[in-house]
Amino acid sequence: MLSPLNSGTSTSRLGRREFLRVGGLGLGGLTLADMLSLQAATKKGNPALKDKSVIFLFMHGGPSQFETFDPKMDAAAEIRSTTGEIKTTLPGVTFGSTFEKLARLADKFSIVRSFVTGDGVHDIKTIVGKETLKANVGSLYSRIAGPLNRTTAMPTNVALFPRAVAPQCMPAFLKFGDFTSSGEMGSAFRPFVPGSGDGAQADLTLSMPMRRMDDRRQLLHSLDGWKHQLDIDPGVDSMSGQEQLAFDVLRRGISDAFDLSKEDPRTIARYDTASLLPRDRIDPRWKNIDHYADNAASLGKLLLMARRLCERGSGFVTVTTSFVWDMHADANNAPVPVGMDYVGRPFDHAVSALIEDIEARGLRDEIMLVCCGEMGRTPRINAKGGRDHWGGLAPLMIYGGGLQMGQVTGHSSRDGGEPADDPVTIPDLIATILHSLIDVGQARLIDGLPSNLLNLLGRGTPIRGLV
Repeated sequence: MLSPLNSGTSTSRLGRREFLRVGGLGLGGLTLADMLSLQAATKKGNPALKDKSVIFLFMHGGPSQFETFDPKMDAAAEIRSTTGEIKTTLPGVTFGSTFEKLARLADKFSIVRSFVTGDGVHDIKTIVGKETLKANVGSLYSRIAGPLNRTTAMPTNVALFPRAVAPQCMPAFLKFGDFTSSGEMGSAFRPFVPGSGDGAQADLTLSMPMRRMDDRRQLLHSLDGWKHQLDIDPGVDSMSGQEQLAFDVLRRGISDAFDLSKEDPRTIARYDTASLLPRDRIDPRWKNIDHYADNAASLGKLLLMARRLCERGSGFVTVTTSFVWDMHADANNAPVPVGMDYVGRPFDHAVSALIEDIEARGLRDEIMLVCCGEMGRTPRINAKGGRDHWGGLAPLMIYGGGLQMGQVTGHSSRDGGEPADDPVTIPDLIATILHSLIDVGQARLIDGLPSNLLNLLGRGTPIRGLV
């Protein structure tokens, strides 16, 4: 329950202490003023930061390399893409046939065909695992950049789950790992999660229950009153710099970044994936049927929100779909051709919309998109028409961030099961991301960074051909 008025007062003005309490973003239990104080200490004179952002789209469940970006149509029938192939704008390069829109944009992004995740275990190792110090990659960045963007007051590290844009969708799917883990970086650097229900976070979600609307109206009314009297209140001038900045956080209206109603309806329509679920092909016996619906309902809007956050100063945004890329053709999951209809087509639609949107806004060099899962799929299709877990090779797509685009780097073996050359590992992917976001040499000069983070900055090699 928000209580935006000072007890014992009859005015509609929001008192200083209460404002800071309401303004707490719920990041690690710190107040907003605490967060900004920490931010100032971290950001002060920090030349390590580049003016870039990363959207990491985690393809939960393990996407197939064959039906996405490496069809292998010259291989045997039990190996090659079950969905056929489609020509792209890159000479001699084809994708799986469900990626019609991405095929037309292939010159805008790059594909890595030699990416190895190392095992076929369902987890979230490419974004949270032993290679990331058990922290979300965004928490590593946030530990260097600070938890808030001092210019815009946006959280530097955000995690978006389906419920952030679609109230009917499942909560965060954490069975195979915690996307919000900050490992040893400290709780202040955990990703900000809209819709988590903690503190002010519940007020930044798009799926606010009706019972909270009265509180919301009262808070906004109080903020309006506070803004009106701010310039004539001598008490504001006596606040510390951090308290002043804390007032500015809500004064600037950062919650607008989480409000898709601020977007042009035509943009929202371009991102919308809700109508792409082929319900007539879904077997109601599949236990994962709700995950398929959640993915289609939320994916496009999640990517739209991610773009809005990056524009406003968030440096790292994790987007995760529901657990949908697992295509065994068993009691839980669909066969691969059907699965690519209900998962691949929404992915194709949403990711192409994001790329076109970023291009139109002239943000190609400022926003980097990474798309991958925890593993790939077996070279041979199983007896039921599915593909099983495979750690020897996995699809990886990267767009923007000032990197070299419009190419395929690395090659896979004839059966698509392992790299034929230039293997790219998870440390290499992490190095590519962090080198895009920060000047690693300058980061090493920052006082107080944990030694394990400094050591991590030296691991891996940015993907050759992209940097």
